[in-house]
Amino acid sequence: MRFTSTPRGARLARRLVSLRLDEWGHPYDGRVNEAVTLISAEFAANAVQHGRVPGRDFHLRLAGGEDVVRLEVSDTLTERLPERRAPSGEGGRGLMLVEALADKWGVAPRQPGKTVWAEVRLSPATEG
Repeated sequence: MRFTSTPRGARLARRLVSLRLDEWGHPYDGRVNEAVTLISAEFAANAVQHGRVPGRDFHLRLAGGEDVVRLEVSDTLTERLPERRAPSGEGGRGLMLVEALADKWGVAPRQPGKTVWAEVRLSPATEG
């Protein structure tokens, strides 16, 4: 889906992720839903705050497989890639959170811009 590069767009993206995961059998209070929703909140907020190009939206893709959920957020700014940095004040903790919650994450180039992605593995014993 495409969202406006605004705080409202980021909030709607996060809500859509949580709703869709619940529809796929990952309840709101389950490990997968909570992890992927938090990661989507971070990626969407970064797309709005650091990847925004006036007049361009950001894109979100959510894919579920038998053993993994993959989230991708794409924006159109190539110059600013996500980088882990030391926390300062109220910022700098987002990618630390992503690293703690995701099994894998990374950045892929696209034209124009970049796609930030994360994967969370499903636990067969606890997830549907």
